[in-house]
Amino acid sequence: MERDYEKTAKDMLSFIEKSPCSFHVIANVQKMLEEQGFTELKENDVWKPVSGKKYYTIRGGASLIAFRIPEGQKIRGFHGAAAHSDSPAFKIKENPEIGVEKQYVTLNTEKYGGMILGSWLDRPLSVAGRIVIEGAQGLETRLVNIDRDLLVIPGVAIHMNRDMNKGVAYDPQKDMLPLYGEGGGDCGGWLLSEIAEQTATEPEKILGHDLFLYVREPGRIFGRKREFILSPRLDDLQCVYACTKAFGENDSSEYINFCAIFDHEEVGSRTGRGADSTFLDDTLYRLCSGLGMERTEYLRMIADSFLISADNAHGVHPDHPEKSDPTNRPCLNKGIVIKYHGGQKYTTDACSAARMKRICRLADVPYQTYANRSDMAGGSTLGNLSAARVPMESVDIGLPQLSMHSAVETGGLKDTWYLLKGMGCFFSDGGV
Repeated sequence: MERDYEKTAKDMLSFIEKSPCSFHVIANVQKMLEEQGFTELKENDVWKPVSGKKYYTIRGGASLIAFRIPEGQKIRGFHGAAAHSDSPAFKIKENPEIGVEKQYVTLNTEKYGGMILGSWLDRPLSVAGRIVIEGAQGLETRLVNIDRDLLVIPGVAIHMNRDMNKGVAYDPQKDMLPLYGEGGGDCGGWLLSEIAEQTATEPEKILGHDLFLYVREPGRIFGRKREFILSPRLDDLQCVYACTKAFGENDSSEYINFCAIFDHEEVGSRTGRGADSTFLDDTLYRLCSGLGMERTEYLRMIADSFLISADNAHGVHPDHPEKSDPTNRPCLNKGIVIKYHGGQKYTTDACSAARMKRICRLADVPYQTYANRSDMAGGSTLGNLSAARVPMESVDIGLPQLSMHSAVETGGLKDTWYLLKGMGCFFSDGGV
């Protein structure tokens, strides 16, 4: 019989493969929720939520908040999880085609997020995102995924740079443009023409686009005992998958459960649909107002709430263990990572850490701790931004991985299962 954690890992890798960019992530989460009976509430509609029902709302096509309302009892507060839908990638600029030497056509791109540029070289790539077209009823948004090997960013041969293995500083405008095809003459509009054909429209009707390169390599399981996973976009779709699945499968008797998936984390979250926006506060307040609550009751509920911010963590590197903190050193396949930061880039404190550890113990899953080395700057995440907007008690967690922000990343086979179990316990009132 296939091990539970191996089946969970395979399902998660399948979810990632179907989610080449943040817009597809939300479309796939939306499909998961609707199969479980959730109903969409659009932000420009009047909300009339009903106790005992399940809903979700989407902002900007790439952020989503879903919630479940208990039936027939006084609601104490909110239990929520937050993760992010975006990953570092190359974003395609307007008028992208560049003719080179009358022989080649490349695409003009720019960095989105903190990328390990060299990891994108010599890999099969394609294009995904969304377009906005002029339709019969006005502007329409359509998803795009050119589902074939379309592009490559070719590296420079060692013979042309003998110092290659001594370190290279890549120029995104010069060294990282993907090869698209032969030509070099009148190549303008090639990409939009191809997208128009795929989406059954006409190039001149495409009025806007958000398009990204993505790695075509499927996720896989590897290792001496098949104990590791290798996949694009583990950060943060591993947490998106586990949190969404656990949220959909578990009910609370006293709390409104919610699952928030934010876009733009990789570029700072300070946008209209990022974790630093009003999206979470707007959604939770409108929900309470729709249930007949006053503002003071909403604030009381916030004070009796808990948020788990789930964004992957750095595991100890097998070649560079010295890069990790001396005493807080998470390893792959050793469980959920609770993240600490003295400067509050992670929101974990004594109370929220204790609560998270209790949840893990009740769920019978292992946990670890992470802190940056005191002489190295770390990254940021969702929890502190969300908690500043909606001041509920919160903890930052993640799953351990290697090569964070690489085009492909490495994780542990068992850890998705551990997070799924832990979040399932939380959403069913464990650790209240």
